[in-house]
Amino acid sequence: MHDNHSNEHKAHTPSYGAYVLIWLCLLIMTGLTVAVAGINLANLTVITAVTIATIKSYLVLDVFMHLKHENKVFWLFVAVALFFLGISLILLFADYTFLTR
Repeated sequence: MHDNHSNEHKAHTPSYGAYVLIWLCLLIMTGLTVAVAGINLANLTVITAVTIATIKSYLVLDVFMHLKHENKVFWLFVAVALFFLGISLILLFADYTFLTR
């Protein structure tokens, strides 16, 4: 049983080159976020930053945390956390929009 789990784990592990490539993508997107923050895009600045952060989060969850290969209970915990994060962001942007009018 232990050998089967070990072989299954090796099949899901990306190569070091893939890790480096994802890490470089994360660095580039971080630089892009900083660059966008310095440009006045009006309402698109926040939307662009949140979009980039969402892509970065997906890459970390998928590649570094191996979320695709976790069991359903772990997926449920992540889904609940993302649900409440979404509610928090909706309330935050609703409040921000109300205050700026």
